Amino acid sequence: MTELVTEVAIVGAGAAGMYTALCAARAGARVTLVSATALAESSSYWAQGGLAAALAQDDSPGQHLADTIAAGRGAVRESAARVLCEEAHLAVEDLARLGVAFDTDRHGRLALGLEGGHSARRIVHAGGASTGRRIVRQLSALVAEHPGIDVLERHRAVGVLTRDRRCVGLRLHDGRTIASAAVVLATGGAAALWSRTTNPAAATGGGLLLAFAAGASLADLEMMQFHPTAVAAPNGADGFLVTEAVRGEGARLLDAAGRRFVDELAPRDEVARAISRQMLSTGATSVALDMRDVDPGLFPNVVSELRRAGIDPERELVPVAPAAHYMMGGIATNLDGRSTLAGLYAVGECSCTGLHGANRLASNSLTECFVFGARAARAALAEPQAGGATRGAPQPTPPAGGRPPAITQASREALWRYAGIERDRQGLAKLTGDPHPLVRLIASSALARTESRGAHQRRDFPQLDSSLDLLHVTIESGAQPAFARWE
Repeated sequence: MTELVTEVAIVGAGAAGMYTALCAARAGARVTLVSATALAESSSYWAQGGLAAALAQDDSPGQHLADTIAAGRGAVRESAARVLCEEAHLAVEDLARLGVAFDTDRHGRLALGLEGGHSARRIVHAGGASTGRRIVRQLSALVAEHPGIDVLERHRAVGVLTRDRRCVGLRLHDGRTIASAAVVLATGGAAALWSRTTNPAAATGGGLLLAFAAGASLADLEMMQFHPTAVAAPNGADGFLVTEAVRGEGARLLDAAGRRFVDELAPRDEVARAISRQMLSTGATSVALDMRDVDPGLFPNVVSELRRAGIDPERELVPVAPAAHYMMGGIATNLDGRSTLAGLYAVGECSCTGLHGANRLASNSLTECFVFGARAARAALAEPQAGGATRGAPQPTPPAGGRPPAITQASREALWRYAGIERDRQGLAKLTGDPHPLVRLIASSALARTESRGAHQRRDFPQLDSSLDLLHVTIESGAQPAFARWE
């Protein structure tokens, strides 16, 4: 069996994984980056939102923090949110140094956008709604050229190796192992577990299951954010996300009679629920997004994608409906990305620092990738160094088949039906017997939270329970979900 040895092994080549790799390598570490796809083909490539950062003269990290806490519905870990809001400007500055060309106004100042839940313009874009594409493209080039980073493209991690309750490396799908002082999971989210989603098909939470099988705790799995404006059309654009920034530039949501029915810039959970209830009351399969007064030049890729699907947003209303979009829960970590398993870290959407609470503030997630990626890289470098660390280590316990199991269409439809925008005990109980392990964990977590808060709405417990403020549902192998308060 071939064993590779490195200082930091990173799984996932999205924005979080590549930036963490670059931070570690620039500090002098030897890094191995494991990517299931070729570089520049990750989910981050499709990210339309930007980076939230308080950079305007009339804005401040404190104001950004207040907006993040308000959006999170009493479940935000303030220490994590404070880190993000205070260090966001460092991430923007570093990305600019790395060659990311952010959008500027005619005076050469950063052009800051407005999105739902934000009290000021603070969204930094690169190429408008092509931000993810621009950033991933630049980071990919830097990663490929860096002499301290070895990239294993089209490889999958199928197990986290442990010894004495410490992560000591990875097992790959081809049987090889990587011995590493630290492993960082940056494997993305799990929104594609739901049948209606904005995410690519591979976003099914595989990294969460790898961490869970190795003994790490997961948290807040009941908190899936449903994006309000995903295209609802029987063509290739179904599920295509129309960025929230179009509403920041004046797009309106209209009912069947052409009337506005919600504040378009309210936090996402509120807008998604309003759309869902509008659809339920009328029997419609969508509501209308009116982009006709929005400058199409601000969102060229959105406009071109809609036109490719036969919808002209300059002249027609765009049919939209909520879709599963962002997993706010994930692998429980501290403020440096450390999981509850020594030596194992998580960054990006697969992690759960408690930053997002019960409702993610728009564009905080891309900022999170860089702020916490830099912190995880620094912490990982302080781990005891590897050297044949996997020899004699206990065998990992990956899911059946040596890798996380595929999600079936039946499970996806069941998750949408019973753990969608609204859920109840009866439906969630049915999911606890689902064949897919992560579906079962999501259902168990949702059953434990007997209240309605943000993205988690229970028909049988419609009120928020203030006794659960700041509590996170955590779950570890062999145990029932439990509530924890994080400092």
